[in-house]
Amino acid sequence: QVQLVESGGGLVQPGGSLRLSCLVSTGSFMTFTRSAFGWFRQAPGKEREFVASVSRSGASAYYSDSVKGRFTVSRDTAKEMGYLDMNILKPEDTAVYYCGATRKDDAADLEDGRAFDSWGRGTQVTVSS
Repeated sequence: QVQLVESGGGLVQPGGSLRLSCLVSTGSFMTFTRSAFGWFRQAPGKEREFVASVSRSGASAYYSDSVKGRFTVSRDTAKEMGYLDMNILKPEDTAVYYCGATRKDDAADLEDGRAFDSWGRGTQVTVSS
């Protein structure tokens, strides 16, 4: 069973930056390396949407059009952590951000929340002046 805990959210002004972290507890180093990770977000009154994901190896990363060029997703195998670096934040980025894990590894699955079977509880990001 994979347990995920997000941190790093907060209040930031438009144009600012934040780094979200996802602590991954798998009980097995091999489980971590066999898992791909993704970030999704949910704004009030809206459905959860894909933000970014990184493959098992870390060699491939995928982004939604709305964050491409501003956000960077990464993973640190040694620390068993996932990260989402967010730059040039906009008010429309305001949402609860969730980290998810999946054993799947193809591009289509890594942009689909239904492919993820473990989720954290989320961290709030608010972009406002």
